[in-house]
Order: sequence, then structure tokens, then C-alpha cells
Amino acid sequence: MSTTLLISTYNWPEALNLVLKSVLNQTVMPDEVIIADDGSDERTRKVIDSYRSGFSVDLKHIWHEDKGFRKSKILNRAVAAATAEYIIQVDGDCFLHSRFIEDHIENANRDRYLYGTRVRIKESVVPEVLNTEQIKLHFFKQGLKKRPRNIRIPVISTLFKVQSQISPKFRGCNTSFWREDFIAVNGYNEDLEGWGREDSELMLRMHHLGVKAKRLKFNGIVYHLDHHEKPKDRFDENDRIQNKTIEQRAVQCSNGIDKYL
Repeated sequence: MSTTLLISTYNWPEALNLVLKSVLNQTVMPDEVIIADDGSDERTRKVIDSYRSGFSVDLKHIWHEDKGFRKSKILNRAVAAATAEYIIQVDGDCFLHSRFIEDHIENANRDRYLYGTRVRIKESVVPEVLNTEQIKLHFFKQGLKKRPRNIRIPVISTLFKVQSQISPKFRGCNTSFWREDFIAVNGYNEDLEGWGREDSELMLRMHHLGVKAKRLKFNGIVYHLDHHEKPKDRFDENDRIQNKTIEQRAVQCSNGIDKYL
């Protein structure tokens, strides 16, 4: 099984630096890494370029002009550019446990998508983590939220059954899926602009297609760098679009990845 690690980012090069550093620390490397850049300035490109010589796999940078929050669009373009069968997706404010890629690969199965564990780092501690480039956080590290999630116990994931409905614990910052399934539902819905619902609306259509969910509890761990939330001025409209997807049990969106394939 070939894998693409997909990292979405927007104008936080310090965080992306930590994410890329954590990628190089993986026990198992993906076959390629793609940065889906929603219009960042030159600082982000410089960070990516500084890592190219250190990567033994392709490091691609997919960018479009900054015209507001268009995460769905840039992620569609990135998946269209992916060459692997399986997509492992994180946000650019989440760095990876050293066995993150290994965990997602070990739990991949043809009938499902996965969503992993997220440890949150309090905003007050984030500057220190970034400045010291810490990617190994021990259990007693000051400033961790949901501290027990920082323990990796893979066997616990085996106790969770696959789910036919989306879980309220699902987060798009730590998920993986088959590229074929993503294309079958026409990818992210680009009518969803601004913050909110783009990830859950996608997975609702996956469920309507018949794909199930599997939770990686204390497994597939990422560390989220807490920050001020994005503006939510489009949330009500995005919520309306998602509710329509639920009501119609829609499998495909009309404004999706097909235009890039």
C-alpha cells in the first residue's frame, strides 16, 4: 500500500517547521508528502524548501492565491496531485508522534477511514514548544490538555468497532482514507468556504457511500498547537450545506475534485 501524507497549512511557518521535523522522525515514512497551502506568503515556501534536501521522498508544495479560507479547494488540488493509494491527512498546526504513520498504516482496511488521537498543547505553552522545536513530549509535560492521550497503547484501538455513522469525536486534523473513496464522493465540497464543516461534510458522504469509520484511541497521535480560532462568519451557511447533505443522503457534491483530475 502506497501512502501520501497530506498537510494543510496557512501562514504559520513556525508550526509547519515543527510538523515537517516530526515527519522526518517517523518510524515509517510515507511515499510522498504534500503541503496543501491555502495562500501562505513567502515564509512558508522558505520553510518547505529548507527541508527538501533532508527528505528521501517527494516533498510537494501545492499553493493557490490567498482569497480567504478555501481549505476545501486546496485539499482537492493536493489529493488530485497525489500518486499514492492511501491518504493520511493532518493540519499544519499538528505535529506527529514518531509512530503516527506506522499506526495509520497498521490500521488501514479497505472498508473504512480512520481518525486518530489528538493531544492539545495549551496556547500559553506553544511559544516555548515552537522556540525549542520540541517534538517529543513526555507525559508530565506542562501545558498538555487531555494528558492521558499522550500515552500510546495500540491494543486499545482493537477494542473499538467500526462505526457506520460519523462520530462527534472525528477531527479532520488527524484522519486517513483511500484516495479511491475520496474521488468516489468527489472530494471536498468547495461550496464550503470559511471555517467549519468541510471535514465532517466529506465524511458524511463517505458514510452514505458505505465507508465506515474506525477510531484510533491512544494511537495515531498528533499534538495540536492551540491558537486563536478562525473567524466563523460562514459557519451558518456551511452548516446549512451539511444539513442538506444529511437530509438528501448525498454521496457526491457537485463542486469537488473532478475538475482537477
